[in-house]
Amino acid sequence: MKLFHLKYLLTAVVIFVCFTQSIAQTSIMGTVMNNKKQPVNNASIVIKETNVGVTADSSGRFRLIDTNKVNINLEISAMGYGSREIVLKPADSVMNLEIILKEEHQMLGEVVVEAGSFEASDKAKGATLTPMDAVTVAGNGGDIANALRFLPGSQQIGEKEGLFVRGGTGAETKQFVDGALLPNPNFVSVPGLPQPAHLNPFLFRGILFSSGGYSALYGDALSSALILQTVDLPDKSSASLHIFPTSQGAGFQEITKNDKGSYGADVSYGNQHLYNQVVPQQPDYFHGPEYFTADGNFRIRTGKTGILKFYTNYGFSNVGMQNPDIDSNNLISSFQTKGINMYSNLSYHGILDKHWKIDAVTAYGYNTQKIVTALLDSSKQQVIIADTPYNAKNSLTRINSNFAQARTVLTRTFAHRQALRFGAEYFLNNDNYQYNGVEFPLKDNQLAAFAETDIYLTQNIAAKAGIRYEYSSLLRRSNLAPRLSMAYKFYNGGQINLAYGIFYEKPEPVYLIQYDNPEFTKATHYIINYQKKANNRLLRIEAYYKKYDQLVTTAPVLGNHGVGYAKGIELFFRDKKTFKNFDYWITYTYLDTRRQFLNYPYELRPDFTTPHTASFVLKRFFQDINLSANLSYSLATGRPYYDIRANAEDKTFIYEKGITSMYNTMNLSFAYLFTMFKKRKGKDYSGIGFGVNNVLGTKQIFGYNFSYDGLNKVPITLPSARNYYIGLFMSFGIDRREDFINENL
Repeated sequence: MKLFHLKYLLTAVVIFVCFTQSIAQTSIMGTVMNNKKQPVNNASIVIKETNVGVTADSSGRFRLIDTNKVNINLEISAMGYGSREIVLKPADSVMNLEIILKEEHQMLGEVVVEAGSFEASDKAKGATLTPMDAVTVAGNGGDIANALRFLPGSQQIGEKEGLFVRGGTGAETKQFVDGALLPNPNFVSVPGLPQPAHLNPFLFRGILFSSGGYSALYGDALSSALILQTVDLPDKSSASLHIFPTSQGAGFQEITKNDKGSYGADVSYGNQHLYNQVVPQQPDYFHGPEYFTADGNFRIRTGKTGILKFYTNYGFSNVGMQNPDIDSNNLISSFQTKGINMYSNLSYHGILDKHWKIDAVTAYGYNTQKIVTALLDSSKQQVIIADTPYNAKNSLTRINSNFAQARTVLTRTFAHRQALRFGAEYFLNNDNYQYNGVEFPLKDNQLAAFAETDIYLTQNIAAKAGIRYEYSSLLRRSNLAPRLSMAYKFYNGGQINLAYGIFYEKPEPVYLIQYDNPEFTKATHYIINYQKKANNRLLRIEAYYKKYDQLVTTAPVLGNHGVGYAKGIELFFRDKKTFKNFDYWITYTYLDTRRQFLNYPYELRPDFTTPHTASFVLKRFFQDINLSANLSYSLATGRPYYDIRANAEDKTFIYEKGITSMYNTMNLSFAYLFTMFKKRKGKDYSGIGFGVNNVLGTKQIFGYNFSYDGLNKVPITLPSARNYYIGLFMSFGIDRREDFINENL
C-alpha cells in the first residue's frame, strides 16, 4: 500500500510540475477591499486579454501569473459591488495591489447561507472567528477541536478527545483537510485521558465548524463536520524553536527562489514523565505519556492559476498507566498503548477557464496500535484468574488500519455568484483487528457522488441545495441524502438561515466486526438561526431539532435498533468594540436529548451530555509591556451516569443512576514577548509563555466507573487538580510568537 501511494504521489507531482511555465512571468498579488477597508471575499479577478483569472479568498487576497511583457488589463468584480478595470504596466516580476471596490446603491452585500455552521476564515475585520481565534482559547493545548468546545453546540468533555456536538458522540464528528477525510485526528484513546491532536493548527488558513446542516460535498458524519483548509504559500521564509518542560520542537518554512513554491518541516517531542514526578497524577503512569510528531510539506504554483500542495505527518505515542482494580481490594489494573500513525495529503486547486474550477485531493493514512491490559498483584506481577470478570483483564489487542481516498470536485460559476458544484470520491478502508490472537479483518470500498448549487433567488434571498449518494461494499447498502439551506437578509444587516438535511454514517469498526448485517446510522437535521454582524460585534441565536434512527444497539442483541432525538437553543455573542483593546465572546447552549443505543434499555439522556453549558473567553494584549493574556471559563450542569447490567433473566436493567456535580473550570495563559538577540543581523522574535489550567482547582467529576457487581463505583476525574506550563519560544524571519502562544498555551 505504501509503494502504491508513493508511486502515484510522484506521478501526480511530475504531471503537475510539467505544466509550470518556464518563460518570464509577472506575479500579480493583492487584496480586494470595500471603501471601509473590509475584505471582499470571492471577488473575481480576470486578465481580459486571456480570460485567465482567480477568485479572491475569504480575506480578499488573490494571486495570479501573467506572461505578457506589455500592458495587463485586469477586470475586478464582486456581487454587490461595481466592477472595476485596472491597466497595469509591469515593471517588476512581482506586483502587489490594493484594490477598492465601491458598493452599488440599494445592494445589501453578500448573503451567505450558514445555518448550523461557524466559519473561521482569514477575514481581518468584523466579529467573525478566524483560525487564530480558534486556538487562542486558553487551555486548548493546540487542539482545534478542544478550542471549538468553547463554541455553542459543543459539550465540555474533560475525559476524552474529540467534539461531542448536539447530543452526538465524538465519533459522529469528522474532520476534513482540503476535502479529504482525516481518519485519526488525535492519538489513540486512553481511558480517562484526552489525547493530543496530530496536526499543527497553523497548517490551516480556514476553519468551518458545522454543528449541523453541512454541505453535500461531505458525508459519513452523523452530527458535525470540521472542515479545514490548508494555507497556500507562506509570506516569507522562517524558522522556529520552542522549549517547554513537557515538549520541545523546531521547524522551518522556506520560499523557493522563483517565489513559486515553498517547502518545510517540523518536529516535536513531548514526554510528561518528569512533570508527573513534580505534579502528582492519578493514575500512576509507568511510561510517559510520550509523544513524537514530525511533518513535512511542499507547495508549488502550477501554470497561471493552479497550486499543488502536499502535507505528510508522522506520529508516535506510548502511554502506560496503572490504577487500583475496581473489582478487588488488592489487585492493580495495568493499561499500555503504543502505536504509530501516518497521514499524507496531496491536493490541487486551479481554474480551468473563466467559469470552471477544479479541486482534487488524494489522501493516505496508516495506523498501527498495540494495546496491552494486565491484572497485577501488589508486587506488580501479572495474575491470571479464570473467573469472571478477571478472565477478561489480561488481553492483547493489535490494530492495523490502511485508509485511502481520492476526490475530485468541479465548480461551474455563473453570473451573480451563482454556482454548481459536483464531483465524486472513493474511499478504501482495509483494517485488521486482533484480540488475543483472533483476527477480525474489515475491508470496505465506499463510493460517493454529490452535487450542490448556490442560487440567489432575489437580492436578499439565497439558497444552497444539494444531494449526496453513497455506497458501502462492507454494508452492501447505499443511501441518498438531500440537503437544503436558505437565507434571507434584512436591510439592517440581520439574516435568518434555515437548513434541512439527512446524514448517514457507518457504525464504528468495533461494532462492524461483531455482526453480519450492519446498516448506516441516520440523523435528520432541522435548523433555524438569526444572526447580525455590525461594528465588530456578532450576535447569533440558533434553534434545532435532530432525529436519530438506526443507531447501534448492543442489548438485547447487536443491531441497528436504536432511536433518539436532540433539540435545543444556542446563543453566541462576540464583541471586539465596546471595551478598548479587549476581545471577548459569550456562549450558551441548551440541550434536550435522549437516545436508545448501545446497552441503554430505553431512551435515556446520554452520559456525555448536559442540559446547560455556558462559556466565556477573554483576550487582551498589553502593548506597553508586550504581554498577551488569555482567559477562558466554562460552566456546565451535571451529566447523567448509569450502572447498566443484565439481570438474572439476561435482561438489561439500570441498577443505579444519578447526576454528577456541576462542572466549572477557568484557564489562564500569558506570554511575555521580547527580542533575545537584538544585535543579530536576522532579527529573532522570542517569548516566554506560562499558564495554568483549572486555576481554581475545582474537582471535576465526569462520570463513574462501576464494578462488575455494582458494589463499587469510582469517579472519573482529571489526572491532577491543575495543569501548569512554562517555556521559551523563538522564531526567525517571521514573527510567529503569537502562533506559539496559541499552539502551546
